[in-house]
Amino acid sequence: MRYRIKHESRGRIRIELKLKRMTLKEADTLEAWLLMQKNIERASVHERTCCAVISYKGERERILELLNDFDLKSSVGKVNTDSCGDRSLRREYEEKLVNMVAMRAVRAVVFPPAVKAAWHTLRAVPYVMRGLRCVFRRKMQVEILDGLSIGISIIRGDHRTAGSVMFLLRLGELLEEWTHKKSASDLARSMSLNIDRVWLCTEDGEVLVPIGKIRENDRIVVRMGGIIPFDGTIEDGEVSINEASLTGEPVPKAKGPGATVYAGTVLEEGECRIKVARLRGESRYDKIVAMIEQSEKLKSAAEDRAIGMADRLVPYTLIGSGLVYLFTKNTIRALSVLMVDFSCALKLSIPLSVLSAMREAGDNHILVKGGKYLEAVSNADTIVFDKTGTLTHAKPKVADVIAFGDNDAAEMLRLAACLEEHFPHSMANAVVEEAGSRGLKHEEMHSKVEYVVAHGIVSSVEDKRVIIGSRHFVFDDEKCTLCSGDEEKFESLPDKYSHLYMAVGGKLAAVICIFDPLKEEAGATLKKLRGLGINKTVMLTGDSEKTAAAIAAEVGVDDYLSEVLPEDKASYIDRERAEGRRVIMVGDGINDSPALSAANVGIAVSDGAAIAREVADITIAEDDLNSLITLRRLSMALAKRVDNNYRFILSFNGMLIGLGAFGMAMPQTLALLHNLSTLAISLKSMTTLLHTNADA
Repeated sequence: MRYRIKHESRGRIRIELKLKRMTLKEADTLEAWLLMQKNIERASVHERTCCAVISYKGERERILELLNDFDLKSSVGKVNTDSCGDRSLRREYEEKLVNMVAMRAVRAVVFPPAVKAAWHTLRAVPYVMRGLRCVFRRKMQVEILDGLSIGISIIRGDHRTAGSVMFLLRLGELLEEWTHKKSASDLARSMSLNIDRVWLCTEDGEVLVPIGKIRENDRIVVRMGGIIPFDGTIEDGEVSINEASLTGEPVPKAKGPGATVYAGTVLEEGECRIKVARLRGESRYDKIVAMIEQSEKLKSAAEDRAIGMADRLVPYTLIGSGLVYLFTKNTIRALSVLMVDFSCALKLSIPLSVLSAMREAGDNHILVKGGKYLEAVSNADTIVFDKTGTLTHAKPKVADVIAFGDNDAAEMLRLAACLEEHFPHSMANAVVEEAGSRGLKHEEMHSKVEYVVAHGIVSSVEDKRVIIGSRHFVFDDEKCTLCSGDEEKFESLPDKYSHLYMAVGGKLAAVICIFDPLKEEAGATLKKLRGLGINKTVMLTGDSEKTAAAIAAEVGVDDYLSEVLPEDKASYIDRERAEGRRVIMVGDGINDSPALSAANVGIAVSDGAAIAREVADITIAEDDLNSLITLRRLSMALAKRVDNNYRFILSFNGMLIGLGAFGMAMPQTLALLHNLSTLAISLKSMTTLLHTNADA
């Protein structure tokens, strides 16, 4: 890639590409590629200036080498740009907004009065027609006041007031449409499967190809831990698949040849060959994304209340205008009351407050699927946590290795690591990492390693059968036994850990104790949530009572339940809600999906967010519990802003109506003050909440 360095400082460089112009797709491609590089921390690409600003760590020469080797033109369409914002959508609405403001300024300066009058009259027709339709349908809605105020202004020759009212209404509609589309775009992007390449079965074997090259009836291979990218049918292989992303059912399903699989589900165990039935954009997963994008049922109660109040105030405004005329016989005073209504400010400021809060949440890596969920977070008094992957890292570590018989603990760990390194699941990784940290080298010293789905590993060393797995697998299925004299040691195994059993030659050789460390911020997060009005914190876990009690004491929850199944978690949420509590459920969105659905608001915080996002109402993209503090503060600040907006709108516009009724201000003055106040509160509603909490 050809470029020149415009400016640089330590850890930061600004480059200008040697291009005449840069397309939006090229800008997204370059930005996505930069963000994928290990040594680059932040990057932003500006297509108008063909520049990129890069923050990096490590050696400068390495960054320049990466840039020199990158071919932008050939990479367009090959690099996954889902990590970038919707640049084209942002550009479209920025241009619409600029054009709207610029054209209004041009008309004000250039157009002669007669042309401006004709223009405003023409633009007023749709608003008047909407008002008339409401009258014909016998619906007292805000459109009647909009049409009356604009129409009467046109009739009286007050084209400036009519133009101002129409401009504000169009501005509000544009901003609301922009925010709605951006929220839907962010949601769809976050729910995308983020799969760039798949293994395609060909006559020459398996080939890794870009996902865009896959066609219907192609055969692809998916292995353990992978996300299935297409709807299709299994042709070969026995697997266990988690379909929580589609069904909400957390229990994996065993599937074999002939079974149907769906895009977005996760292959938890085994591997299989799949015949592709439907391509991207046509699968069940894609249809769910589209359905969520098009949903109009996620408005908050505050938005519904604002729109409803605006409509309910319509007859009172009309009656007030009529009474003023009845008692004063003054048309100007009556029109003054009519020119000032509550609808514009209510219909603009409250939705803009909610939508701006959703956008601000997105800026803090928090995806909110609807305004009503922010409201639910602000009203909540109870928060329930799943343990694994939520309060803990979901990255097991070895706490201890207990040897049995005459075996040495270090040698048993070495042997376990030698076998476990072939299967990259979480407990296997913990064993391999522990052996590495102790400096135990584990050369291959076994025969073929066999993985028994949902049970463990079987191999042989020096003609002895070696088994690693669960207690049930080792003792019940394989009929292994304890060495004489080991009974007491076996019975005293620490219950607070999970146990991985290893037998050699039919005898228990070692038990590896595994624990899942707490997130560093977990305890502090719970304390801060209590300071923000959460009065009950609960932990739910499938761990044993002793393990759960130890973790609950360490993290500092008010209550906990151990050995619970997914349906037990949902039942607990239902009981809490039946007692009048407003509950937040925080989980990983897989085995917690029933509870996430049962809560007032469900929040997913795990790395497996591709599965969680459909089930959860809110997704914290960063695996960081501190985001819960940000979310709670944001929702509380939003609630405060909405209340303040209500008070200001009702009091200020009520004052203007009083001034008009008593003849203390002319209609033009009142309309100007009303429009300025509406614009001011709408702009205020779009400001950052967390930085203006004190005066929001």
